[in-house]
Amino acid sequence: MKVTVENKKGLEKDIKVFIDKKTISGYLEEKYEEIKKDVALKGFRPGKVPTEILKRQFGKAVYGEVIDKVLKDTTTKALEDNKIKPAGQPKIDLKSFGEGKDLEYTISVTELPNVEVGSLKDLKVDEYVVKIDPKETDKRIDQIAKTQKNFKEAEENYAAKVGDLVVFDYKATVDGKEFKGNEGKNTQLELGKDLFIKGFDKQLEGVKNKQDKKVEVKLPENFPEKEVANKSAVFECKITAVKKPEETKIDDNFAKNLGAKDLNNLKELISKQINDEFKNSLEMISKKQILEQIEKQKLDQLPANLIEQEVNLLAQGMKEEEKKKNMKYFEEQAKKRIKTGLILNAFGEKNKIKVSQEELNVEIQKQFRMMPGQEKMVKEYYEKNPGAIESLRGSIYEEKIIGELKKIAKVNKKEISKEEAEKILKEENEKNLKEQEKLAKLSEGADEKVKDKKEVKSEDKKEKKTAKPSKAPKKVGKKTKSTKKVSKK
Repeated sequence: MKVTVENKKGLEKDIKVFIDKKTISGYLEEKYEEIKKDVALKGFRPGKVPTEILKRQFGKAVYGEVIDKVLKDTTTKALEDNKIKPAGQPKIDLKSFGEGKDLEYTISVTELPNVEVGSLKDLKVDEYVVKIDPKETDKRIDQIAKTQKNFKEAEENYAAKVGDLVVFDYKATVDGKEFKGNEGKNTQLELGKDLFIKGFDKQLEGVKNKQDKKVEVKLPENFPEKEVANKSAVFECKITAVKKPEETKIDDNFAKNLGAKDLNNLKELISKQINDEFKNSLEMISKKQILEQIEKQKLDQLPANLIEQEVNLLAQGMKEEEKKKNMKYFEEQAKKRIKTGLILNAFGEKNKIKVSQEELNVEIQKQFRMMPGQEKMVKEYYEKNPGAIESLRGSIYEEKIIGELKKIAKVNKKEISKEEAEKILKEENEKNLKEQEKLAKLSEGADEKVKDKKEVKSEDKKEKKTAKPSKAPKKVGKKTKSTKKVSKK
């Protein structure tokens, strides 16, 4: 195999490959020997069919299969030997081919640029630590305590009021008849919340322990027993207890009931919980700082085909007119994204960062937990969409690279209050909203219908023209199919 590399404009290269007919013939002979074992033809014993007969029967198919394999193997080798990493799919142009002929073809490829990552050690990043005021922690614990109400038995002859807990047994009827599920034991209602049947609580106000009380209410439309839904029901209630709320004492026992070791430990846990509420959002700001600095790194050349692909993604759904109008903006954004991606990938390769199957599985398990009851649907989605798995792998890969970059960056640790954290996040959110609004304005014309241009008719100016025949098209040579995408993993 002879390979000649011709540099064209920028990152564009033409790689000319020549393979003599003797080598091609050798590949063909190997293939015929391989298929000979399985071919059964009348008049010949298995494995004994002459090659000439096989050529007459399967010549075209065998040649096509062999050439496909040769193109794939030699293209990969030509790129690897010349240390060329393609940006996208190489195009194959067959110049000379056919049985008994030399194989000559050209690989037209856009090369990925050489990326230096040494300057990344000068990255600067803010790392935020939110210092939680003890008052904030106490306030959160007080809020929890209010939801953990305790009730104590009321004194004899105490009349229940809003906020008290009434415990009762009941038996209900509709039109004097019992129905399925009409009985209840040890039912507890906190008066004023109206969580049982609308209007039920109000009728229990003023009841005392061991009292019988008749409550009349309309059953809701969504009542489980459809035959009595939306009908008036009578509940014969026997009050078994009336309890008054008592202030929850915030002490070690309260903390233990919430799973902490003691009150001090609960305060530590609540403080960490408040901090964690800000952690992810603040880490996203740190990540954005790194990406913005990477965008400013110098990279002389970017693959034109990747810019075009990225522009098409950014302008997806837009009318061609709107796309052209905003082309400068889209190209700027595309270049930023591609440059960032190339630099991150070069850093990842240099530092041998990889994503294991175990890491992928862990991330998918996280999604299972986020979508309880829909695990099967998530699993099937990834099984049927290999692209989704690669996208997930890409996200994990990027996060690992950002993590490594943080380790070598000059970190400026900032201890901030909860109020300062809220202000920083608010400002960041406003920036993101402005960017989204800008994109929305650019794509305003995406869904508008293109208005038909009206013909201006004028008796004086209009001239009826006869259509001229278009020039005959130039003869175009037969195109050959390109090989599958060749990329070095």
